[in-house]
Amino acid sequence: MKKKKSKLKKIGYVLLGIVGVLTVFIGGAFVYNQVSLKKEAKLIQPYGKKLSVFDGEINIVDEGQGDQTIILLPGYGTASPYLDFKPLVKQLNQNNRVITIEPFGYGLSSQTKRERTTKNIIEEIHEVVSQLNLSSYVFMGHSIAGLYGVNYVNEYPDEPVKAFVGIDTSTPEQPMEKINLSFFDFLKSSGLMRLVITAAPDNLGKDKNDPDFEQLKMITFKNLNSTSMKNEYSHLFTNFKESKGLRFPSDLPVLLFIVSNDPSITNWKELHEDQISGLKKGQVIELNGDHYLHHTQYKVISEDTDKFLNEIK
Repeated sequence: MKKKKSKLKKIGYVLLGIVGVLTVFIGGAFVYNQVSLKKEAKLIQPYGKKLSVFDGEINIVDEGQGDQTIILLPGYGTASPYLDFKPLVKQLNQNNRVITIEPFGYGLSSQTKRERTTKNIIEEIHEVVSQLNLSSYVFMGHSIAGLYGVNYVNEYPDEPVKAFVGIDTSTPEQPMEKINLSFFDFLKSSGLMRLVITAAPDNLGKDKNDPDFEQLKMITFKNLNSTSMKNEYSHLFTNFKESKGLRFPSDLPVLLFIVSNDPSITNWKELHEDQISGLKKGQVIELNGDHYLHHTQYKVISEDTDKFLNEIK
């Protein structure tokens, strides 16, 4: 009996030791992350300009000149929309004016206390566009921007939107399930995600030798705990649900670039072909690559976009 108790005590001590080591490790990661964030805040180089929108500031980057004005909208969770889109922007702005919008909680924009409902998000985009005094513009977006884009043109039918161009964009009819992100939230808030990213920097989507790599990494760390992004995620399921049945207006030209043979959603192509059915001008172009097509196929996307827009002048 005494031997049994002795073994249990040893096991208990071992478990306490493991818990103690983990506590110290996690605590150290948290402190290191907080110290690093303060240091990096001084090293992040500003870009673009900030517009006062409702209760905060939205950062935009306005580059290039041309007959067409293209407004770029990011996919969900993009740490720095401008740096993420930069290769594509540098192609598009040779013939067009390109304006990248960084929503609240993204890039260099501030946080907001406004709920991240579709209604609020497109209202903020509309406010930015209104401040820019554009006579006409083309929406171009990645991923979730497809959902916000179709909501925008239905909510503001009198806006001078000339076309919509999607980069592997979400559709109102795609399946959307609630996913518990508690573990990832823990990694982010504890500072452990910094260690994960540092160990596997390829996930940032930029080569280590890219001149923007360090800036993107610091902005990514800055926005890991973006309260606005977290709030947006909490609304995603409802945002999709409330968008069911929404379609683009029949007279709006729509060009959709999608990943060919997407393994995650078997009817990905059909969902997008359905979006352009009934439109006077609609086109779906399949490209090889992953969800972030604009990282690798930016030249093709730019060329085909210019061709498409020239046809609707």
